[in-house]
Amino acid sequence: MKTGIILPRRGQRNVLVTSALPYVNNVPHLGNIIGSVLSADVFARYCRARGLNTLYVGGTDEYGTSTEIRALKEKCTPQELCNRFHAIHSQVYKWFNISFDVFGRTTTRQQTEITQDIFLKLNSRDLLREETTMQLFCNEHHSFLADRLVEGKCPLCNYPDARGDQCDRCGKLLDPLELIQPRCKVDGSTPTTKDTKHVFLALDKLQPEVETLFHNVSAGWPSTAKSITAAWLREGLKKRSITRDIRWGTQVPLTGYENKAIYPWFDACIGYASITAGYTERWEEWWRDPDVQLYQFVGKDNVVFHSVIFPATQIGTGDVWTRLHHLSATDYLMSEGGKFSKGRGVGVFGDSVQQTGVPADVWRFYLLSCRPETGDSEFTWDGLIQANNNILLKNIGNFVSRVLRFLAKHYHSVPEWTGGSGLKSEVNGLLMQYISELDAVKLRAGQLTALRVSQCGNAFLQSNKLDSKLFAGDPARCAAVVGLAVNLVHLLAALLAPYLPDTAAAINSQLHIGPLSIPGRWDADSINPGHEIGAPEHLFRHIDPAKAKEWRQAFGSGQGSSEV
Repeated sequence: MKTGIILPRRGQRNVLVTSALPYVNNVPHLGNIIGSVLSADVFARYCRARGLNTLYVGGTDEYGTSTEIRALKEKCTPQELCNRFHAIHSQVYKWFNISFDVFGRTTTRQQTEITQDIFLKLNSRDLLREETTMQLFCNEHHSFLADRLVEGKCPLCNYPDARGDQCDRCGKLLDPLELIQPRCKVDGSTPTTKDTKHVFLALDKLQPEVETLFHNVSAGWPSTAKSITAAWLREGLKKRSITRDIRWGTQVPLTGYENKAIYPWFDACIGYASITAGYTERWEEWWRDPDVQLYQFVGKDNVVFHSVIFPATQIGTGDVWTRLHHLSATDYLMSEGGKFSKGRGVGVFGDSVQQTGVPADVWRFYLLSCRPETGDSEFTWDGLIQANNNILLKNIGNFVSRVLRFLAKHYHSVPEWTGGSGLKSEVNGLLMQYISELDAVKLRAGQLTALRVSQCGNAFLQSNKLDSKLFAGDPARCAAVVGLAVNLVHLLAALLAPYLPDTAAAINSQLHIGPLSIPGRWDADSINPGHEIGAPEHLFRHIDPAKAKEWRQAFGSGQGSSEV
């Protein structure tokens, strides 16, 4: 149970973790969850288990035209819509056991104050420009069309349903005027162009400092984050509009802009700071300290906003800011051959998974096992079932059950024992590898290494032939095997805890002992002779493979409602 406000501690390593703020007007799908929220959760849990002072900040991104238009269709206010979907997001993440220290939102007083302060500082430093531009205008409902209300053919890859801000197929950031055969997303009509006035951020002036930051911190980033950022810098940063002809957003603090708002993609990243400000008035201790290490988790479509635009915004204010330390970006998780899409209701959504009856830990494990770290990966229902039956049940479940049931059957408590240097050496090699992988945010590799620790335990039991014959014929050796194995079970729970928190808690409950922090070295001494364990229970249950067809028919095409 978390108590008190977490603040940076002098003389210690302080880690600030954020996951991309999901857009609020739909149910999050599995691609959203693994792409940022679940990945950030694993890393935050790992940092805490290593004794690092850690704050994990999340929330929902709530401003913008999509919310405004959907609210009109549902005959409610944008705020009412945001309130409803913020609660839905909160419930989905709670079910997935996401350990936010604070889960907030961008429709707050703090968001307005911090965003406007940044805006005005950029303006005072001559980094904002007012320009008259051409923008698409819908003559059917008589309004300028924000980027996400325009669709058309992508000029780069010819994808027919590219949005006015970005192509979902190739990832290119777009201007609505670049679209071929644009159409209004609300009514399908062909828009015309009209002049309108907007504020632009002079990113070109900030490129040298953004480039320096990138070269200083990006060595350990995944290739996706590095290549996208490098391509933008290589092409040369250009001025970018940061206001829009919308009302549902942070008010532009300039005369003449009363009917416009600050572009949500400009101020969405500012939401990390404002959500922290809602958590504690001392938010600046986290966000204005160059020694705080900022780890941000995003999908590849959000890379540039975290690696270029937000850092440029921070630099442009002239203030001291906590700067990006590590950007962990994933590629896309595909849904049995297709791309997850909230807007088109394609894929498996966060509310659907709960209806399957499959525990959250099984979902977490499978999603992390196919985390798209080096390219797109694919979710399949068969894969989920196989991960449960062939890995969790046969590897982890078998090892823990065999050790604890043998101990409960043959001993009143953990016996006196000595030895085990060979096993300790092997496990410590794997432990060092696990720590190295998690420190480098190689989450999929770390989970595989945790499985290897369990496999090592199973092999140890097998090679020593742990059974009733060993208990009767060689009690000293049997005691050593049991003593080592039960300590290895405790270590395994610690290594699994960032990935499978419920499973780790169940193991510790059966061990009748508190959680073990992830140690730098394993000496097999966290459970001492004389310790009495609790009642052994199964950690996982077999899933009938026939369920794949049932779930595919029920949830395979996605149950999320369509986004405007």
